Amino acid sequence: MAIISIEKMEFYAYHGCFEEERKIGTWFTVDLSMEVDTSKAELSDNLEDTVNYQEVYQVVKKEMMISSKLLENVARRILNAIKEAFPAVSYAWVKVKKMNPPLGGKMESVSVELES
Repeated sequence: MAIISIEKMEFYAYHGCFEEERKIGTWFTVDLSMEVDTSKAELSDNLEDTVNYQEVYQVVKKEMMISSKLLENVARRILNAIKEAFPAVSYAWVKVKKMNPPLGGKMESVSVELES
């Protein structure tokens, strides 16, 4: 088994509890790690024998473009979509981070981490 990670994917998206957040949008980052049996790809050197990172990115991007009120909902949708699209993924972990959240004070980000 191997851990395949795609880190700090950046998206401008429209998630938040406030209506203004869902209209104006803000920056988010997503980290994703997946446990995959890569033994065949290790020997074959064929992309078809592993999880295609570009396809994974496209799945994450699609879910990030669907507006949600809660980061928890976004993270769960990403995990569900990854597990559905890539049966070779036996375990996945995601961290969705909202940059500069409007919480009444100065902070870099808030985030939610989920695993499946």
